[in-house]
Amino acid sequence: MTSHQYNLPPLGKRIAYPANREGVAEHFADRVVRKSISVDLALLERYDEILRGLELDLVRQAKQHDPQAFHRLRTIPGVGKVLALTILYEIHDVHRFERVQEFASYARLVKCAKESAGKKHGTSGAKMGNVHLKWAFSEAAVLFVRHSPEGKRLLAKLEKRHGKGKALSILAHKLGRTVYFMLRRGKAFDRQRFAATMT
Repeated sequence: MTSHQYNLPPLGKRIAYPANREGVAEHFADRVVRKSISVDLALLERYDEILRGLELDLVRQAKQHDPQAFHRLRTIPGVGKVLALTILYEIHDVHRFERVQEFASYARLVKCAKESAGKKHGTSGAKMGNVHLKWAFSEAAVLFVRHSPEGKRLLAKLEKRHGKGKALSILAHKLGRTVYFMLRRGKAFDRQRFAATMT
């Protein structure tokens, strides 16, 4: 459903948001295309309704299962319901990880080291661990930067040292470590302490 297929100017708005969908079908002159787009938009409306209900149900379940952990995760700037739920349920029980390094490895935030007789032999197992946690912390890093001034400052500092792609990976790793300690210690996100660990 792209405008450039029909040599039209771009819509200039994201139809992921229901408020931006009005008048989208009328953007196209061809009656058949308009009809097809109207059907797609109607499907989107239905999916929105289903997903809202599912999200509400999951939030209720999370509040019954571990309400404190759910609310602590929401104290991280940019972490909304979906990310908090993903992190909470993909971790399951943070106490199964004795060390933060084990957790970071499970969440694919670090490369696994190959060791034999105390000697390191590079890295391995890039596909081992939980892909959903890797996604969640990568997304959390982007949203943290978008929703907090300290996030923007930290990213700028990391970009100078490591480049943009690596900077976001480092930030995701730090957020993962922070979540581990938040859940182990029963503490909310501390902006000042987080900024201090990044210096």
